[in-house]
Formats: sequence, C-alpha cells, structure tokens
Amino acid sequence: MIDMPPLHFAEVNGIRMGYYDSGPMSDAPPMVLCHGWPELAFSWRHQIKALAAAGIRVIAPDQRGFGATDRPDAVEDYDIEHLTGDLVGLLDHLKIDQAIFVGHDWGGFVVWQMPLRHIDRVAGVVGINTPHLPRAPADPIAILRKRLGDQMYVVQFQDSQEPDQIFAEDVGRTFDVFMRKPLPPKPGAEGGRPNLAFPQIVASYEASKDRRPAILSDEEKQVFVEAYTASGFTGGINWYRNITRNWERSADLDPVVRVPALMIMAENDAVLPPSSADGMEKLVPDLEKHLVRDSGHWTQQEKPDEVSARLIEWRRRRFG
Repeated sequence: MIDMPPLHFAEVNGIRMGYYDSGPMSDAPPMVLCHGWPELAFSWRHQIKALAAAGIRVIAPDQRGFGATDRPDAVEDYDIEHLTGDLVGLLDHLKIDQAIFVGHDWGGFVVWQMPLRHIDRVAGVVGINTPHLPRAPADPIAILRKRLGDQMYVVQFQDSQEPDQIFAEDVGRTFDVFMRKPLPPKPGAEGGRPNLAFPQIVASYEASKDRRPAILSDEEKQVFVEAYTASGFTGGINWYRNITRNWERSADLDPVVRVPALMIMAENDAVLPPSSADGMEKLVPDLEKHLVRDSGHWTQQEKPDEVSARLIEWRRRRFG
C-alpha cells in the first residue's frame, strides 16, 4: 500500500489544481515540491513522507497539464508566466506569504524562475538536476536543432503531435523506457552523446532486451500509468512547446537569483549532467551544491533518502 496524504483541490490562476499538503500547518516557510516530465506530484512521495516526519510543511502539486490538475487546450496557456502564476495562486489559496520552491527536471526550470518573477513570495530555491542558466543568445530551439538535429526529442515536440501519440499508445511501455536507472559506465569507455530521440526509442522498445534496473515497483508504476492513461501526454509536452515563447518574453528579466539556493546534481544524469551547473554561482550568489553519486535523472526517486536528508538539513540550517 502506497502511503500518500489526501489529495486537495484549489481554484488557482484560472485552473483547478490538485495538490498534497502534509506536515505541521504552523511550519514556515513550507517547501513546495514541483515535479518534472513525465511525472506527477507522486514523484515526491518519499520526500513528502520524510519532510513531514521531520516537522516541515510540504506541499506538492500536480502542475498544469498533469495528473489531477486541469489541462487547458491552448498551447500558450503553458508558458512560464502561467506556470509560475499557478504557484503564486496556490500560495494565495493557502494564505502563505513565502515558500521554499524545490523543483526537479522541468519543475527545476519553473522554481528558478520564481525569484526572478515573484521575489516577494520566495524564501529560497532548490534545483534538482536542473541548473539555473543565463538566457540563451538565440532561440533555444534553433540552437538545439542545429546542435542535435530534428530527432532530438525537444525539437520533435515542436514539429508535430506524433510524440504525444507514441507515448500514449502504450503508457506502460513509455514508463518502462523512462523510469530506469542508467547502467554503470564501462571502464575506459568515453561518454558519447546520448540518444535523445525518445519517441523513436519508445516506439521500438523491447523490455526483454533492457538491462537497466527499474526505479518503480509495479504498484508505483501503476500510479503513473493510470494518471497518464487518463490525461495523455500533451499537457506536459506543451511546456516544451513554449520554450521559444519563454525565451522571447524573458529579454528584460534580471537573471540573478537573490535568495538562498541549493543545487542538487546527479552523477549519472545524461541529459542534465553535473557539469551543466558549472558557473551557476555568477547568477546565484548564495548557492550551495550537493552531488548525488550513482544516480541517474530521476534523483528524488532513485536516491530518496539522500535527497530528503539534504533538503531537511539545508532547510533547518538556513531557515530554522
């Protein structure tokens, strides 16, 4: 039996949002946990339990387009202004002045944007795997297309809805592909460029040939499968379809994060390696870093105890 707190709902920023709220209501500032793609608030199940047990209030929403939360039709409704606005709306609903925002994967991009856009609502920021980077010198999609080609998954997402359909054809297969630990690197092998043609990988996948260890138990995988069978993948993929729009609309934004921050990196994340956080201190003056060894991309699920312990230690030391 998977132990999760009750699911609550709030009307925020024009949508109905599902979220979990656990730990002592009197604790401040609470920690708001923001998931990535293809994930859910459920991705934080280990941290919700550990932080609440440590006396920390923890709030974990299904974000716009995911799980129990609404999925608007318009692609533009998934831009960064909407995504950060949803979190402000959730704080307003809960009558919370400030929170520490913790984000993994796409959630990491959102939480690094919170102090740039809503500084008065942000006590601190934690990025897991996703660094805070300077604004790109050109449209990021054009850069990705030139460097990695048309089959790179983020580029594919811009060009058609075919990836959405491939992932939804067999949701169990899709999560079998994604929710795995990476194999250890072979001694002496050079780290080549990873294959990022995710739709094609999913379409041709044979589980019997996959030697990577699964991250999820059968029961945990079923939570993701049921949620994505109901929702499809388009809501989450629409976040990617706003990358150019977000870039265009951020030209006048001060990129410096002026709150205490923690960057948790995963040693074996092929898409967001620890090196991607090099030089972050220029944009995040009050920054600490922590490297999680022997973890791939799904760090809070692969190494839950270490991630939870680091969050608790940093939260207590910096905020009491």
